[in-house]
Amino acid sequence: MENQNYPLIFIVEDNSVYNKLIVNHLRSHKLVRVESFLSGEECLKNLYRKPDIIIQDYLLDGINGIDVLKATKKKYPDTEFVFLSGQDNIEIAINSMKYGAFDYIVKDQNALVKLTDKINKIMISHELINSNKRYKLGVTLFFVALAVIILIIISLTIFFPKTFSIWGT
Repeated sequence: MENQNYPLIFIVEDNSVYNKLIVNHLRSHKLVRVESFLSGEECLKNLYRKPDIIIQDYLLDGINGIDVLKATKKKYPDTEFVFLSGQDNIEIAINSMKYGAFDYIVKDQNALVKLTDKINKIMISHELINSNKRYKLGVTLFFVALAVIILIIISLTIFFPKTFSIWGT
């Protein structure tokens, strides 16, 4: 995620009222970089903006949610998907997860609370991944620096044996 505190979130929902409801809910929870689209095609046209998270309805007019997921993951594999759909079908949920969705939420009275929770989990997960990468880089750099120092010491003792003798001769 480019900006951990404010991930870019795309909402893809063809019901304009529910679309606005999701956007307002997320913004009220301090998620301010939210863009909404009424179709999968609109979303795909804006992928160049590199969204961190896409909240996607499964059934849309035109291109469906799985097609948007596949096209996005092909270009930007780190973009996370959460399906928010009225389809209460376990096969659809499993299929969306099979193609790389982070989660599948059925639209009900608790859907927006669940959605906020999933977004927070995505953000925490990405922060842990980034922290782990920074840690590994730090450890690698430490050992590279240590190896360089050892090589310098060995080189000095080889090229200047009288000056850098460990036996005092």
